[in-house]
Amino acid sequence: MKNYTSIHDIDHMESWIGEARELKAHPLKYMDLGRNKILGLLFFNSSLRTRLSTQKAALNLGMNPIVMNVSGDAWGIEFGDGTVMNGNTAEHIKEAAAVVSQYCDIVAVRAFPTLVDKAKDEREEVLNSFVKYASVPVVNMESATGHPLQGFTDAITISEFAKKTKPKVVLSWAPHMKALPHAVANSFTQAMHKMDVDFIITNPEGYNLNPEITRNTPIIHNQDEAFEDADFVYVKNWSSYTEYGKVMLTDPSWMITKEKLKQAKFMHCLPVRRNVIVEDAVLDGDSSIVIAQANNRTYAAQLVLKKLLENIT
Repeated sequence: MKNYTSIHDIDHMESWIGEARELKAHPLKYMDLGRNKILGLLFFNSSLRTRLSTQKAALNLGMNPIVMNVSGDAWGIEFGDGTVMNGNTAEHIKEAAAVVSQYCDIVAVRAFPTLVDKAKDEREEVLNSFVKYASVPVVNMESATGHPLQGFTDAITISEFAKKTKPKVVLSWAPHMKALPHAVANSFTQAMHKMDVDFIITNPEGYNLNPEITRNTPIIHNQDEAFEDADFVYVKNWSSYTEYGKVMLTDPSWMITKEKLKQAKFMHCLPVRRNVIVEDAVLDGDSSIVIAQANNRTYAAQLVLKKLLENIT
């Protein structure tokens, strides 16, 4: 594995989950692997769990992490070819990626979508430019269309809490007042396609995700019907894909309640807006596994870094 930019970089989900759970049991076992190696963490957007868990993962492997808030602390970066740079950008990605590669042994990048230009977002301009011009491995810490560290985390969490061989897993849209990306929902969907689960998606009409990602996943527009006999309910808001980036509905009846969940475990990537996405009774109750889910962010990132380090040492 040269880079980790997508769930598709996971060649065998079951074995990856097993390795991650082994790391969780013995997190400092491979501290010599990353000794004298530098992980560069480049944030074009804000972060809490991704930033801290990836730094912790690096430290668990003996690496030294360097963090930069690119949008606030660095020169504006130009990504286009042949651009006359007489505007706000002062540095081109060709030089920026080459320089960062000299300082770091692995580079991790977080850059959100515009939610305005679908074609541009799907080109993954920022992430793919680093992949193209960096001479070291690149890790996706959330991009315009995917969040593969989160998706892998979610797979680990479901494997830990599953009480049956093939659990029913539901990805549910929930209301939000802002236009949010599709990245988490996309990567969760792709992760579930690699697991032995009964997987369905429920969302209002007009909110179907990219059909190239959902493929043949059943999509049900009745939330109550979708939740019947569910073992896990993963909740996330996303804006419209067909009317790209638009908020066409904020129906509060799609909020997750304890009554709706019944016996299912509640999952969310966090941060989550209480009493908009989900009611307090769920988050504060026994059905919520969001804190355990967040804890697994470290071990998902740690396994990714371990595999990359094994290829460069």
